[in-house]
Amino acid sequence: MTSMDKKTAPAPPEGGVLEAPRRTLFQENWNLFRKNRLAMAGLVIFVAFFIIALTGLFLTYGRNPYFNPALVRLQEKLRPPLSKPNLETLKPDEVPRLGIYLFGTDDLGRDVFSRMLQGAWVSLTVGFVAVGIAVVIGIFLGGIAGYYGHWRVLGLFSVDVLITGLIDIMLCFPSFFLILTVVALLPASIYNIMIVIGLTSWMGAARFVRAEFLSLRELDFVTAAKALGVSDWRIIFRHMVPNAMAPVLVSATIGIATAILTEAGLSFLGFGVPPPDATWGNILSNGKNFLFDAPWLTFIPGFAVLIVVLAFNLFGEGLRDVLNPKLKERH
Repeated sequence: MTSMDKKTAPAPPEGGVLEAPRRTLFQENWNLFRKNRLAMAGLVIFVAFFIIALTGLFLTYGRNPYFNPALVRLQEKLRPPLSKPNLETLKPDEVPRLGIYLFGTDDLGRDVFSRMLQGAWVSLTVGFVAVGIAVVIGIFLGGIAGYYGHWRVLGLFSVDVLITGLIDIMLCFPSFFLILTVVALLPASIYNIMIVIGLTSWMGAARFVRAEFLSLRELDFVTAAKALGVSDWRIIFRHMVPNAMAPVLVSATIGIATAILTEAGLSFLGFGVPPPDATWGNILSNGKNFLFDAPWLTFIPGFAVLIVVLAFNLFGEGLRDVLNPKLKERH
């Protein structure tokens, strides 16, 4: 080693051993997540879907939207993708913004690309709001069952038995048919759909939170908090819920895909978001009548639902591998 190297080399610590730079938990999880190519592909598609949905919100809503998904051009109906408009029969405000029908037109001459943009925002909203409702209910009921499970109601049944019994009863009902029945009885509205999906899909989050609370309530930090006189609700929401969120996040990610698929199914059956708002499900429903004449009306929204749902599932599986310590040891 030269004299210059001696001057620039870092001095060893007292023990004579150089310590490796410490990584945060987020850095370790991110490095492990990046090794899963399928999960990374799901994350990339999820980010792209989020950007497309936000773009659809700004460009397809309002009094004079840039892309008007409700504009009817009967003379341009069932035009194939990438076809050019017939400028001689269209008014200036009816000419598509891109100069072509990127995804073709439907049976009313409406631009399918504009309707897909609007449908992306509807799917994103339904997915996140419905899962948000389900997670809130699941954390509340699961936390009560896990923390106060030994308490008895009227001296007969424990709180844990009552809540787990309610979960089992809810799981016995076919979720989609229960949602279909409730939606059919309520006025057609995107808000009703989000609330109904959320109220019928909280059971998974509740079971995860209950299981985590049953193990967390016996740990030292909970015992110390009780000894210091900390209130039960503060212990639950300040100390225990953050430590129980890992499996809930995985369940929520996969639940978003399920909510999007459920909304598409309801719209396909005619019980979803009412017109004139476009969703991937009602585009697919309109296309089933023109499967041979205009197959793009079926394939484009169908592949969109397939890719987005698959991306959320892959992303959720990747999160599960990263956040589960037992699975993390295999990598």
